[in-house]
Amino acid sequence: MKLRIASALIAGLLVSAAPAAMAQSTPGGTVVGGIAVANPPAVVAASNAYKTAQSQRPVTYKAQIDQANTRKSQIEAQLKPLITKLEADSKAAAPNRAALQAQYEQIQQIQQAGQQEIEQILAPLNLSQQYVLEQIGDKLDDATQAAMTKKKVTVVLDSQSIIKADQVYNLNQDILAELNTQIPSAQLVPPAGWLPRAQREAQAQQAAAAGAAPAAAPAAAAPANNKKQPSGR
Repeated sequence: MKLRIASALIAGLLVSAAPAAMAQSTPGGTVVGGIAVANPPAVVAASNAYKTAQSQRPVTYKAQIDQANTRKSQIEAQLKPLITKLEADSKAAAPNRAALQAQYEQIQQIQQAGQQEIEQILAPLNLSQQYVLEQIGDKLDDATQAAMTKKKVTVVLDSQSIIKADQVYNLNQDILAELNTQIPSAQLVPPAGWLPRAQREAQAQQAAAAGAAPAAAPAAAAPANNKKQPSGR
């Protein structure tokens, strides 16, 4: 069982975009004005900033990729004799089920630990991918609005939720042109301590909740400060 490497680790971070989604509009039939369709992930994947970052990342993070590939080979070499032995023992006339289970669990543990180790090595690539996507994403709304204004469009629908639409409604190329103008390139390496927006927002919420907790504490503790007066006899 082979472990995933860099390309597999970051492949799921961006929705795949079919090249056909970027095709030029071809007028035909009756056109309803003011409506367009677009595929934001396809536009991002086709942007100059994203494609440049994708080509630069293997060079910038070559040390991490090489380290991950080396460690992957070492783990596979460690697993090979264990897997061979498990296969041979399972074919015995009277296999020891408990021993087979123990061997299998050992292999699973090594695989899982190895996968976690490799993902940790490749974490900087993952973070770089998210950093680039966030920079482009921050400009996507403005680029979409600019394309809508130029094309006199008031409603843009997600093409992935549309069963079929004529290419005359496709706004991808117009948004892409605006996006390439607004962000021709993206910074590849995030600054020290940078976190993706979701994590930043989660930390902000936790900090806000922690800041509100002390204010509520005195009210809850107030009854404990009222000493009970001794009752007279």
